[in-house]
Amino acid sequence: MSGSTPSPSEITRLQTALRRLLGSAGLTVNPPPRAGMSVELAVNGEVIGTIHRDDDEGEVSYAINMVLLEEDLPAEK
Repeated sequence: MSGSTPSPSEITRLQTALRRLLGSAGLTVNPPPRAGMSVELAVNGEVIGTIHRDDDEGEVSYAINMVLLEEDLPAEK
């Protein structure tokens, strides 16, 4: 099992698929800002997580790690 950075073509395809699946035109998949960093998942320009590519014996999958801060949640009622 090994991880690698998605190619530019994969990033475009991931963005298209995630926009469709999650119903958000404001969602973007951004290449790593620097070598060795993760691909970023953003909504309306705000980074909300990372996407990791895994290639296990020729089967490719992608895992999303999303972080929500408590301070970004709506107030309790």
